[in-house]
Amino acid sequence: MKLTLGLAALALVALPSLAAAQCAHDKQKQAMSCAEGTTYDSATRACVPVAS
Repeated sequence: MKLTLGLAALALVALPSLAAAQCAHDKQKQAMSCAEGTTYDSATRACVPVAS
C-alpha cells in the first residue's frame, strides 16, 4: 500500500515538470542563415541580394 501511494505521489510530482519541458522544446526556432552578400527577407522568407 505504501509503495503504491509513493509511486502515485511521484507520478503526480514528476509529470507536470516533464510536460513543461516538452512545451519549452516546441517553442525553439532555428535561425536562418544566408550566404555572404545576401540578407534574409521575412516578407518573402528567402535570402535576397543586398542592394549596394
